[in-house]
Amino acid sequence: MEALLTWFAAHFDIPVLDWIAEKLWCPLLDAIMPWITLLGDGGIFWIAIAAVLLCIPKYRKAGLFMGLALLMGLVLCNLTLKPLVARMRPYTFVLENYGRNIALLVSTPSDFSFPSGHTIASFEAAIALLIHNRKLGIPATVLACLIAFSRLYLYVHYPTDVFVSVLLGSALAILGCWLVKKGHCIWEKRKNTQ
Repeated sequence: MEALLTWFAAHFDIPVLDWIAEKLWCPLLDAIMPWITLLGDGGIFWIAIAAVLLCIPKYRKAGLFMGLALLMGLVLCNLTLKPLVARMRPYTFVLENYGRNIALLVSTPSDFSFPSGHTIASFEAAIALLIHNRKLGIPATVLACLIAFSRLYLYVHYPTDVFVSVLLGSALAILGCWLVKKGHCIWEKRKNTQ
């Protein structure tokens, strides 16, 4: 696994990150991207949105969708995959393999790179919202895409981290929605038989 990740880093990920740095880095985005990425820190923003939705009867199911997806993502991403894969961050890879030091615009993350927790949480929440309500889901998905891109712009995740995290986050959102709907159907049947 480590050899495969190293190959991807050297032949795909780092060239993409260097292209972003060469072509897109500018003072405006340097100022904006740390704020955008902050919205994904610890999933707090998305957890707060889910909590608010849980308090509104019309959107309670969306809050449940988001909450369950976020919980599954925490277990899968932070507690299982990150320590299991233990992929070094791209700025560390570049320093160790090419002797280049990347000046980060954010504080140095203390955990491993794969998968991107910011991206997984953002896509779990956004896709869950999109499934429940397109009007809320579309802007949430745009924000999720911006947060995912910010992880690349800030050179703290590899493109493969972000790509896999988009897929995992979306899949967990769909699974969370399905589980909530299934649980609701079971609950309704039990209620009706009593």
